[in-house]
Amino acid sequence: MRIANLSGRLVLDVDGLAVDVETASGGRFAADPQAVYERWEEFRHWAAQARLPEGRPFQPASLGAPAPAPRQIVAAGLNYRDHAAESGFALPDTMPPVFTKFASSITGPVTEVTLPPGGHTDWEIELVAVIGARAHRVTAEAAWNHVAGLTGGQDISERITQLEGPAPQFSLGKSFPGFAPIGPCLVTPDEFDNPDDLGLRCTVNGEEVQKSRTSDLIFSVPELIARLSSVIPLLPGDIVFTGTPAGVGLGRDPQRWLAPGDELVSTIEGIGELRQRFVART
Repeated sequence: MRIANLSGRLVLDVDGLAVDVETASGGRFAADPQAVYERWEEFRHWAAQARLPEGRPFQPASLGAPAPAPRQIVAAGLNYRDHAAESGFALPDTMPPVFTKFASSITGPVTEVTLPPGGHTDWEIELVAVIGARAHRVTAEAAWNHVAGLTGGQDISERITQLEGPAPQFSLGKSFPGFAPIGPCLVTPDEFDNPDDLGLRCTVNGEEVQKSRTSDLIFSVPELIARLSSVIPLLPGDIVFTGTPAGVGLGRDPQRWLAPGDELVSTIEGIGELRQRFVART
């Protein structure tokens, strides 16, 4: 099953056509895309058996984030060996570094992002998991049962804000408006041959800057959820950014930052692409 947020309304993506959920369910499920995660199992059961009307075409630019208002956004750092190496850090052993991105940074998959003036703005393609059932102290073996689905994400990061001061400000540096595009849709784990092995690719102006597979994660999606949930309850609709592979601007020699006019395209196998264009603040 694939779901999306089309102009603020929950839709099923059926062969590339949008079926409005509130209309198709006769009002059983609300149009609010975030509300569905509180009734995820009920919704999945309905969607599997429903006689759906014909869908309608839509443009990617009309899509919002598939989980636009999570109560918690949890993000893992240094979760690929090559990214830890390019960042100059030792590999995490029991838990990756964890931070948050504030919810006001969330956008849909096709956006225009204003660059903070005087900053060093960087890219980080990431697989994002959305929680479908409360997870607290769950095992890795049971963790997939708590995942509604997977989507794509960009952990866009302003490195000066992130790293300045007596201690790093990870969350502030990664939470400017538009710095958390996710989408284009949410895909349930059963849609993939192997949800633990998906290809990721990121380009800037057509030049490939990141390419990896999620099988290279140090802590896989289920292992990450198990370790996070050993400390905090993960709630329905919460978002988990799982980490980025090597190739970010910070790790290059010379370092490279996004500039006005740049186009960032991020693609995850079986999910689709994000497309961000960057502009100067006026």
